Amino acid sequence: MSRKYKMANPEGRYFVSFAVVYWLDIFVRELYMKIFTDSLNYCSMEKGLELFGYCIMPSHIPLVFRDKNSNPSKLLKELKTHTSKTIRKAIEDNPTESRKEWLLWMMQRAAEKKSNVSQYQFWQHHNKPIELWTNAVIDQKMDYVHNNPVVSGFVTKPEDWKYSSAGDYAGIKGQVALCTLY
Repeated sequence: MSRKYKMANPEGRYFVSFAVVYWLDIFVRELYMKIFTDSLNYCSMEKGLELFGYCIMPSHIPLVFRDKNSNPSKLLKELKTHTSKTIRKAIEDNPTESRKEWLLWMMQRAAEKKSNVSQYQFWQHHNKPIELWTNAVIDQKMDYVHNNPVVSGFVTKPEDWKYSSAGDYAGIKGQVALCTLY
């Protein structure tokens, strides 16, 4: 994670968005999306993640969250580390992944450009956290998160995107356990 962007208020609610290196479309396979949602659920149950909103897009994931343990940077680092290793391994082991060699090559190429990455880099290092200090800012970021697939042309209504919390807010049980926002 970049040292440039810090989460100054450890108890705050934050909007972050993290992307796959080179904006690779990784999350187009159910297997990889499930790994990520399982990781979010684990972090919610075991690591103190209070998740208010998320949307898994093909190459990036915006989240609105808070860390009950008051260390949001550490929580995100652990989430990104775990998912990067697990998803990369799933790509390597997936006999039907038609882009396997190319994806792994791109991740190796990204790692070569960073002194702190040994072999593969999955996520871009920055998250650009924005603390959500008013209800208006929270609403703005939640609208952004939920409207991602609409703006991209994947669905016409936010709640129709399976891997998003928009359905939860529309009364449809989603993939990940959420906390109450207000």
